[in-house]
Amino acid sequence: MRPAFSRTYGKLWKEWTWLTESDTKRSREQIRRLKNSFKGNVERCFIIGNGPSLRNMDLQPLKHEVTFGQNRIYLLFDKMGFETTFLVAVNYLVLRQFSEDFDGLSMPKFVQWESRNEFQNKENLLYVRFKLGPSIDNPSTLGTLPFSRNIPHRVWLGSTVTYVSMQIAYYLGFKQVILIGVDHNFTSKGEEGKVVISQGDDPNHFAPNYFGQGVQWQLPGLESSEVAYRIAKQFYEKNDREILDATIGGKLNVFPKVEYTGLF
Repeated sequence: MRPAFSRTYGKLWKEWTWLTESDTKRSREQIRRLKNSFKGNVERCFIIGNGPSLRNMDLQPLKHEVTFGQNRIYLLFDKMGFETTFLVAVNYLVLRQFSEDFDGLSMPKFVQWESRNEFQNKENLLYVRFKLGPSIDNPSTLGTLPFSRNIPHRVWLGSTVTYVSMQIAYYLGFKQVILIGVDHNFTSKGEEGKVVISQGDDPNHFAPNYFGQGVQWQLPGLESSEVAYRIAKQFYEKNDREILDATIGGKLNVFPKVEYTGLF
């Protein structure tokens, strides 16, 4: 029985590997077709964070803009009246706990490659793989840490999904990126990256059930995120592009501030 089992297992492994490689190849080719697809056509895009400030914003003007939603932004879609153009979610806890939600979303979704097997519907998944960093462990490297131009190959995590979105937006060719909902301010404090379990309503995001009771999530690293944001700012400006911050009442002071309502 053992040799037969081994042959069967070997066959299944070969088929699974082929399917995984095929799906990865499909994703890589789709991402490559997106390179500079907006360059010279659509000048700007919006990266939408998930901060409480979104509750105080009229998001209807974004309906006709190119938007990058992040993580569980879909909880706001009914109120917004539209879905974001893209969705970016790269945290393994988010992808593991809410994979069924992501399966039901139709827009292209950039997710981390390592979590690919969490999903049933892989049709609109675009996989990104990570390099470690940036971090604040060696501040002398600020400005030399990579900002990825080649999304199908690798992206840098930078302690925040927003930094990943900035790299994707650059790859797609946008000249101007505008941030909203990036409050850069968390009520929950503690060791960066520590996994905790929510004990009640979520005060850190736009909806109380965003990371509601019983949900696992990682405590943020605001200082590490700022390092990544400074690198993004430098990289964009060096290449005649810009990142602006239209978050209402946000605590992030890296990017030039603009008034949200004046953008339309």
